[in-house]
Amino acid sequence: MPTPRVTMNKLRHTLQLLHGGTLSTRQIGAALGISKSTVSEIASYARVAGVDWTLAQALSDEELQARLYRPPVARQSQHLEPEHAHIHRELRRPGVTLQLLWEEYQQQHQGQAYKYSAFCEKYKAWARRLKRSMRQTHEAGDKLFVDYAGQSVPIVDASTGEITRAQVFVAVLGASNYTYACATASQKAPDWVASIIAALEFIGGVPRLLVPDQPRALMSRPDRYEPTAHRLLDELSAHYGLPVMPARPAKPRDKPKVEVAVQVVERWILARLRHQSFYSLGALNRAIAALLVDLNQRAFKKLPGCRASAFAELDAPLLRPLPAVRMQIARFKRARVNIDYHVELDGHYYSVPHALVGQAVELRITASTVEVLHASKRVAAHVLNARRGAHTTAPEHMPASHRAHLEWTPAKLIAWGERMGAATAAVVRWQMEHRQHPEQGYRSCLGLMRLAREYGSERLEAACARAQAIRSPSYKSIASILGCGLDQRPLDAPIPTQASLPLHENLRGPGYYH
Repeated sequence: MPTPRVTMNKLRHTLQLLHGGTLSTRQIGAALGISKSTVSEIASYARVAGVDWTLAQALSDEELQARLYRPPVARQSQHLEPEHAHIHRELRRPGVTLQLLWEEYQQQHQGQAYKYSAFCEKYKAWARRLKRSMRQTHEAGDKLFVDYAGQSVPIVDASTGEITRAQVFVAVLGASNYTYACATASQKAPDWVASIIAALEFIGGVPRLLVPDQPRALMSRPDRYEPTAHRLLDELSAHYGLPVMPARPAKPRDKPKVEVAVQVVERWILARLRHQSFYSLGALNRAIAALLVDLNQRAFKKLPGCRASAFAELDAPLLRPLPAVRMQIARFKRARVNIDYHVELDGHYYSVPHALVGQAVELRITASTVEVLHASKRVAAHVLNARRGAHTTAPEHMPASHRAHLEWTPAKLIAWGERMGAATAAVVRWQMEHRQHPEQGYRSCLGLMRLAREYGSERLEAACARAQAIRSPSYKSIASILGCGLDQRPLDAPIPTQASLPLHENLRGPGYYH
């Protein structure tokens, strides 16, 4: 339909003046501020349409314009229209360009194909009618966008009636819009990473890039240019070979795919669950999973197929396989090594190399293990133990002296005593038999070993014999005997005693009290 070059008000004034017949086209144009040719054009359209001033007064602006400016008869085009939806889908494949698609279109429709410039213009005009988020080109198998929805879902404790709010995680692939959603108890780092792992297992592979936001749970230091990721996110990236490219803070246009996916999940899943009550996180996730199937199989409005079919065609063939072992979710805690070369976790004590006494370390805790990290290197690993007040000690973490003590047993100590002599062996047996626990006698026996190194085995044997004779086979008695040299005297020799007290001016005589 031709577009009138004047306003409808001037067009009506032109018809009125033409109806009067007293003014020429030049004069009418001068009076209305339009050209002579425009006045002639209006007069021509009016004659063809059979519209005069009387009829024009009875018609509305829309009706008058439709009568005067009838749409031209479309010419029969000899060109075959390209399939724009197919072009749009193929452009998401790596290396595919409009030039390549035009060449294929030309080969298929020789003689009836548009030129390259017309081909591109027609596709761009078609693409402009799509939503802004869908106009962006995303390669197949390239990016997985992740975020949390703004809405939460109440979880009711059946026993107490207490209500907690479950958070809803959303992930979407860029090329196919294949969507995943699940509910978590919070938005802490373990929940983020566990949800991302679940999303990877849902799509059955690993894309080339992960695009999250920059929440504090994932980024220890958010930054527009070089953000620093949380330790757990780094472990995820290393385990799955999945590079992370966070969106810029406060820049939702960096991840429009997931922004739209969040809206879709809220409208097609959460809105449907608003009248249901959930008493556990598992029940909520089962309900979400059921509706997720329907969401991914729902047909596109302006594109052929659905999310599931687009995923099978585009993304699925280009995803890398998942690793053989699922990543374990860990939590981290700072600690300091105590004087006894142990660190405390939930009331239990785990050993570390004794050289790290007083040093700050980091604990990496999983469901079954606890690792001790120092300067980003693992220095100890133990099986997680929930027994409070107890110790888990690795012998290699102990000093040599402590390790030697640990290696001694009652049998080994008695065997050592027998090598020294019968008397020494008897003293060692006495230490084992007269204590509530054999380990209580270990220290005394280690003291006897020190005496053997200091005085020799023969003198120790003699001292043990004298200690038995006086019925005092303790370490202190034997050390005293050796210190005074009594071991070198015969057992039947009398021990010298002082006959009388020495004279001294401070000593009081018997007459002092009488």
